[in-house]
Amino acid sequence: QVQLVESGGGLVQAGGSLRLSCAASRRIFRSNAMGWYRQAPGKQRELVARITTGDNTNYADSVKGRFTISRDNAKNTVYLQMNSLKPEDTAVYYCNAGSDYSDYHGAPVGYWGQGTQVTVSS
Repeated sequence: QVQLVESGGGLVQAGGSLRLSCAASRRIFRSNAMGWYRQAPGKQRELVARITTGDNTNYADSVKGRFTISRDNAKNTVYLQMNSLKPEDTAVYYCNAGSDYSDYHGAPVGYWGQGTQVTVSS
């Protein structure tokens, strides 16, 4: 069964903003770091941002200063605020839940959502 559900994707012009949401079960959310990954056509899935259960964060260099990840523990939801969007941000964005102590740079083992499309026009 799908246990992570992403929402908030869409079409936006360069320079615009979107906020992605990922809702998880309480069991998954309280025990795992949460990450956002993206995959463009013909490219590998890559880390965008990650937040641990202790609110430590990591960002891809390409999004630092533009994207912010946060988690709402009352709602079991992680967010990705995306500002100053660029055409190269166009991809399917996936939510991931995995151990705080696991490698997270690639496509880690854990729970995955179905993805939400983000398209940025020039």
